[in-house]
Amino acid sequence: MGITKLDEIGARAKQAARQLARCGTAEKNAALQAIAAALREDIPAILAANEQDIAQGREMGLGDALIDRLLLTPARIEAIAADVEHVATLPDPVGRVFDERVLPNGLRVHRRRVPLGVVGVIYEARPNVTVDVAALCLKAGNAAILRGGKETLRSNTALTESLRRALERSGMPLDAMQTIADPDRALVLELLRLDQYVDMIIPRGGAGLHQFCREHATVPVITGGIGVCHIYVDASADLEKAIPIIYNAKVQRPTVCNALDTLLVHRHIAPRLLPPLAAKLAEARVELRADPEALPLLGEGAGERVVPASETDWGQEFLALILAVRIVAGLDEALDHIARYSSGHSDGILTEDQAHAARFLDEVDSAVVYVNASTRFTDGAQLGLGAEVAISTQKLHARGPMALEELTTYKWIVVGDGHVRS
Repeated sequence: MGITKLDEIGARAKQAARQLARCGTAEKNAALQAIAAALREDIPAILAANEQDIAQGREMGLGDALIDRLLLTPARIEAIAADVEHVATLPDPVGRVFDERVLPNGLRVHRRRVPLGVVGVIYEARPNVTVDVAALCLKAGNAAILRGGKETLRSNTALTESLRRALERSGMPLDAMQTIADPDRALVLELLRLDQYVDMIIPRGGAGLHQFCREHATVPVITGGIGVCHIYVDASADLEKAIPIIYNAKVQRPTVCNALDTLLVHRHIAPRLLPPLAAKLAEARVELRADPEALPLLGEGAGERVVPASETDWGQEFLALILAVRIVAGLDEALDHIARYSSGHSDGILTEDQAHAARFLDEVDSAVVYVNASTRFTDGAQLGLGAEVAISTQKLHARGPMALEELTTYKWIVVGDGHVRS
């Protein structure tokens, strides 16, 4: 039954994608406005469904971080609706012409931006992803097949009903947005192999999900979102800038992939930086896991919330108010540490030495690399893209925040006048 069901979903999505490819920007924007309106109308029903998911999640023993990701409130739904409206204001990448040229033989050629087709997204514990993906895929002209986790089943069902009703009101193909409501995990594997219909898979979840997708998919997979993020504080760093940057990167929202996990500090600046930094982080009750050299310096400011680091703390994505701290001899040692432990997501340097900044930018092989800024800016909206569907740590097709343009590809257009090849 599962295979037949997914075949049907895939076939309908492929047909919807063909219809979407003919839709203009005004039609897509009107549908997005209708989605925002439907979400606001359905707040009571969506919250009722979400309350059931939250209750079940607590019974399942989900941690506070996952419960927070799962939770919907009137304010969060309003923010989601506002984000959909914002997507409607973004430039439409579909149809954009670039690389125009006339060849010596008179052929006129250019490249034109076109939708990918059908995008499958597998995600966990974030019902907002249902709407984010649907809105971005719609604006980019793609049909979407969504498979949320069992912990979001009721919330996703309620959100999907709102979305599909809005599509119907707007005259858009209903099957442009479909969800797999069956919690059977075997369906994930089947979706990963639905290459007859699906053009790209985007997993949004933990490392296990990403690894499973890489190992089993016959559909191209965009992986990322696992953030083991570093900041290196160079000897020349401005401490008045450094402490607020580090605090923001760790504390502003610790449960997300672009939050700081490991702080590397130059030995010369450590005695001046670490005691006041520890005192500042103690205000937010951050646990510090320190190497032997950093331990006594941090203990001056943070007391009992400083513990010795273990080897497993390096390369760990904490998703919590925990920060690993290591003192290094200089830039070379910091670069070596990042090369070994970074997930290729977001890494930064705090320095007033332009040569060191330039070398860091050249050598750190991450999707987003920072100089004198918090890693928390790795986000489509924060980087001026308007929104994102995921953050890719790959190098092919898309890297970093995946916004509207990354949800498209291009085709070559060749126009002749009776041309034949000799």
